[in-house]
Amino acid sequence: MSRSWPSGSRAGSRRAARRRRGPLGYLGDLLLAGVILGLLALLAARLDLVPASKSSGRATVADGDSIAIAGERIRLIGIDAPELGQTCAGRDGDYPCGKVARQALVDLIGGRAVDCSGWRRDRYGRLLASCAAGGIELNRRMVESGWAVAYGGFEAEEAEARAGGVGLWQGSFERPRAWRDAHGSAAEGRHDLLSALGDWIRGLFGG
Repeated sequence: MSRSWPSGSRAGSRRAARRRRGPLGYLGDLLLAGVILGLLALLAARLDLVPASKSSGRATVADGDSIAIAGERIRLIGIDAPELGQTCAGRDGDYPCGKVARQALVDLIGGRAVDCSGWRRDRYGRLLASCAAGGIELNRRMVESGWAVAYGGFEAEEAEARAGGVGLWQGSFERPRAWRDAHGSAAEGRHDLLSALGDWIRGLFGG
């Protein structure tokens, strides 16, 4: 049998707990909140004040989410494609999904000039950017076609690709991040706001 307690009793318990914490507990909470708010304010200021880096021209495709334009290494932001050495399970057996994803990006670009814009760099110095070729947004289209997964963006597009069983979703596969972890490849953070804050803090300390 469930037992309901008067709301006054619950409020009294909360007040008693707050009293037990004492003034140092309150001070710690205030300091933590101030630090978090300060970091968010600094990040917002960076978003507003740091100009976007732009690269345009012929692209060399390294893999399904990485290209280079005139020596500028660029990582398509918000997505994660299989690594070149990665294999996946398809309807007809295993296949080199990393190479297939790379070819999918090559086909999307179609030899046209690529325009990229971004303001962040990852820990490897690559520009995290949104890119387009011939009016096609490459980041979004790679996820829509199923040859990349969401990685801080494009969750709705991933859900549609999964439901449609296209690209990687025609069979089973390890997410690229899990594959990298299992094979000792370089670690890479997601491209979300928390990762942006971490990248910015590392930049402050030269990390």
